[in-house]
Amino acid sequence: MTTGASIRLDDAPLNKFHIKIAGLTFGAHFTDGYIIGVIGFALTLIQPQMGLTPLWVGLIGSSALIGLFLGSLVLGWVSDYIGRQKIFVTSFIIITLGSALQFFVDTPVELFLCRVLIGIGLGGDYSVGHTMLAEFAPRKHRGVLLGSFSVIWTFGYVAASFVGFFMQNLGPDAWRLMLATSALPAFLILILRIGTPESPRWLISKGRKDEALAIVQKHVGPNVVLDDEAEVDSHKKRSFMALFSKDMRKRTAFNSLFFVCLVIPYFAIYTFLPSILNLMGLSENFGTDLLLNVILIVGAMLGIWFTVIFSRRGFLIYSFIFLSVMLVLLSVLPTSASFLMILVFAGFTLIMSAVSNLVGVFPAESFPTEIRSLGVGFATSMSRLGSAIGTFLLPISTASFGIQFSTMGLAIVLIIGTIVSIAWAPETKNLTLTEAATKDERTVKTALKEEK
Repeated sequence: MTTGASIRLDDAPLNKFHIKIAGLTFGAHFTDGYIIGVIGFALTLIQPQMGLTPLWVGLIGSSALIGLFLGSLVLGWVSDYIGRQKIFVTSFIIITLGSALQFFVDTPVELFLCRVLIGIGLGGDYSVGHTMLAEFAPRKHRGVLLGSFSVIWTFGYVAASFVGFFMQNLGPDAWRLMLATSALPAFLILILRIGTPESPRWLISKGRKDEALAIVQKHVGPNVVLDDEAEVDSHKKRSFMALFSKDMRKRTAFNSLFFVCLVIPYFAIYTFLPSILNLMGLSENFGTDLLLNVILIVGAMLGIWFTVIFSRRGFLIYSFIFLSVMLVLLSVLPTSASFLMILVFAGFTLIMSAVSNLVGVFPAESFPTEIRSLGVGFATSMSRLGSAIGTFLLPISTASFGIQFSTMGLAIVLIIGTIVSIAWAPETKNLTLTEAATKDERTVKTALKEEK
């Protein structure tokens, strides 16, 4: 029995449960940032020990991203059938196992397979974690909560940088412990996720309205209702082809392409950051690492503020333009202009970290409940496929053609992202989750006017 006036889930006040779900979801992004960050340092020890060719360096560097592609695509689709909560827990069983097994590998193939396994778990969690939080979060705070993923990812990446920097001098086998340390946060998150409730929006889509209402009233508030979701009868709506229907294909294309165009340069550059800095003629030391890590954190925090004060669409478009200009400059500046290169690279790092907040926001707001995990998973999988290809090709490209040619190629990717965003980026700020995911553009425009 409810007390007081009823309020919709989208308009409920933020409470401890929302923060808990956000924290448990952020854990995946911390772990992902840590896993991506630590491999760059580990490879400096693994490469001479195993005699890795540029081909194997690229494969191992991109292996977790390959797994992310597979996990996002498959487990996101599965979760729309069996529920969010099961994948929410299972994904971290996979991540913990794969992380621990890295300590025992002896060949490049074994390390590659372990990191693919880790990526599969992370990919599943990306598609389900974003979905879970979006389906619980009030619209007033949804952008900040979803956008904060980038901040937590950055903290994970920075933590890996410090661990890698201090552990790389412990001996030739230090890389084993360095890589296996990711099992510690993964195991902690796994324990904390046990008992997490199912998404009430998913339950309603399956016709389980009483269970959904019980979860909402227990965890969000006794007078909170969820009246803008409906049961979904057709299984066809959960098929991959639903993403390419007349109503959804533009949203699918936009979310996949803007995501791809942001993460290709991000992962390609920051996976091999120590090597990239050396090729640019910049000294790679603790001071340089500390400066770049501070810029990454400041940028991620700045991105949360930008998400609040700017429109989603405007923030994305102008960031793409700025990043494109910065990489073009890096590709044409001579290595002798080291101070100018540092300023340009710092500006690139700051805005790249800031706009990366939107990769957690747009996909989760763009798809209806019945295919939300599938849509988020598909966009994530496409981004990880693109970033895996970019990360694989970068060491080969820099070895064959040089850093300036490779940087110009990454700039072209960002220019493509600019064009895609100008053409297709929607505005989802201040809408309820159902309104943001609507197939009817006129409904979106009406809702925006009413908000004003």
